[in-house]
Amino acid sequence: MSDELIHKTAAELADALAAGETTSVEVTQAHLDRIAAVDGSAESGVHAFLHVDAEGALAQAAESDARRAAGETRHLLDGVPIAVKDVLATQGLPTTCGSKILEGWVPPYDATVVRRIKEAGLPILGKTNMDEFAMGSSTEHSAYGPTRNPWDQSRIPGGSGGGSAAAVAAFEAPLALGTDTGGSIRQPGAVTGTVGVKPTYGGVSRYGLVALANSLDQVGPVTRTVLDSALLHELIGGHDPLDSTSVDVPVGSYVEAARAGATGDLAGLRVGVIKELAGDGWQPGVMQRFAETVDLLKELGAEVTEVSCPTFVHAMATYYLILPAECSSNLAKFDAMRYGLRVVPDGDPSAEAVMKATRDAGFGDEVKRRIMIGTYALSSGYCDAYYGQAQKVRTLISRDFAAAFENVDVLVSPTSPTTAFPLGDKLDDPLAMYLQDLATIPANLAGVPGISVPAGLADEDGLPVGFQVLAPALADDRLYRVGAAVEAALTSRWGGPILAQNGAL
Repeated sequence: MSDELIHKTAAELADALAAGETTSVEVTQAHLDRIAAVDGSAESGVHAFLHVDAEGALAQAAESDARRAAGETRHLLDGVPIAVKDVLATQGLPTTCGSKILEGWVPPYDATVVRRIKEAGLPILGKTNMDEFAMGSSTEHSAYGPTRNPWDQSRIPGGSGGGSAAAVAAFEAPLALGTDTGGSIRQPGAVTGTVGVKPTYGGVSRYGLVALANSLDQVGPVTRTVLDSALLHELIGGHDPLDSTSVDVPVGSYVEAARAGATGDLAGLRVGVIKELAGDGWQPGVMQRFAETVDLLKELGAEVTEVSCPTFVHAMATYYLILPAECSSNLAKFDAMRYGLRVVPDGDPSAEAVMKATRDAGFGDEVKRRIMIGTYALSSGYCDAYYGQAQKVRTLISRDFAAAFENVDVLVSPTSPTTAFPLGDKLDDPLAMYLQDLATIPANLAGVPGISVPAGLADEDGLPVGFQVLAPALADDRLYRVGAAVEAALTSRWGGPILAQNGAL
């Protein structure tokens, strides 16, 4: 029974709970058993979790079962367990952001999205591994050791949300929360065969998210199906007065859009293939699966054209000026006085000496690199030349999106240029690592929503490939319509979900 439970989607688990076929305690225990069996440690296993809260999750599950018995269910997903990326504040549970500098810190409050899933009755299994402060594309920059891809544990699971994606792909959790600053939900989704969604900027509250780059960060779902993402997105979305960037508009009908898309009818939908997000350097197997998925859209009735967004070629350079600038400011608050780690040098050190020693011991190399780049970009005499120019290019990228969406309803591209690469392969080459987010970064700069859905396995290595769909701001429902149509058609061709093709699981 437990093996059957962990392979159900969140929607299927919700139906089984509603029908009285199982209980939340049974479902939660089945996933905790799976975590104990496959998650392992920093040295071996998937290592998707940094902290597992078995006692708390089972207590929340028991409360859900009691509510259901009394006919007081709070939400469709009441009783379905979930994992939470370790960058979101969780009252009573450690929040480290994958960094030694926050080791042992337990927030006194919940992030708004965490509060919403608690109020809906979803038991929290634990906190998932991530690149330190969400800086990375492989989850190798976690201070607590890397997460491994469930398809091949010698390879990366993507980043920075590799822990959330790997937990879902390895059937350790049916749902997970991630954050996407430059692709940290969609790129891990692509290389693990899961669904990852970056909502419209401001569509989901960022209150309680430990900020990497305020103007880019967004919380979103990681799941095994498009419908599950829609269910979770509707739950966590909506205006939050605690977040000044939260948009005050009604949450869209994402579940309705996903169910409509699953019928496979895309007649009249105008799809633009982004010319600049393909070409030399892209893995042949990735491009082959992408081309086949575009052909599939045509078969489903969509009108496909090529669209040029010329400023997208500058997105990577723009992003790596804006992001380090914002993170150098945000991480200044970790000063050894208020949070987590404090290293006191010998003798009678000054506050500055304690701060220096703590930051030297607490921050990893990638974090230090980006703080230095950002501090330089914001320094007197250079701010206008670097940060100011980057913001101007960002405006041009937004204008490219706006021009494209005058002629098409959605834009599509491969999610990532390659499949999952071997652990350690790019650690000494930061620029090669940064290129993994080449196709996802433009959406963060412009604030538009995006989804990555599995598009098949690359011929050369048998690893998952992601298909990205982008929509105008606040048109997130289009992601679910197109994503569900692609998912339904491909799943039918494969004879089942893509994760069923993973012999390692």
